[in-house]
Amino acid sequence: METFRQSNPTPKGHLQPGQMLARGVSRHLHALGFASLQEFVPTRGLRVDVLGLGPKGELWVVECKSSRADFQSDRKWQGYLEWCDRYFWAVNTEFPVDLLPKGTGLIIADGYDAEVIRMAPEDKLAAPRRKKLTQKFARDAARRLQSLCDPRLGRGGPLFTDPTNRG
Repeated sequence: METFRQSNPTPKGHLQPGQMLARGVSRHLHALGFASLQEFVPTRGLRVDVLGLGPKGELWVVECKSSRADFQSDRKWQGYLEWCDRYFWAVNTEFPVDLLPKGTGLIIADGYDAEVIRMAPEDKLAAPRRKKLTQKFARDAARRLQSLCDPRLGRGGPLFTDPTNRG
């Protein structure tokens, strides 16, 4: 296994620590052949930091924790397990990894890259839920791209409505 290292350091800009981790995770998932979305809402009341959609249709949830306090304040993480095939924590090299539950995956990340240290156990989603999540992933990705091309379609804009979203 290649040793994790910080790569391509550049100014951090305006990203929060958790967002920096999510960026590094997204880059790593891309290198593995995954598409990813940050701040994905699988269902009302839940928002995952990163959802990765793999080349074989697998769905990975990655929660990014930038500190002990950030991890200890997370009360929803077990609710994410039913929305993915594999569940990971992404933390930086300074994080006390002994705090993390053993039956989950571990990714060490920074704002530029990441490395899977412990593969999460697989618990395959049921086909109907996989289909629903994959379609929602595609719709959300398309909407995000559309709002970049036409800001009037972005969140809060006069044209942004989702007639199929009934809550």
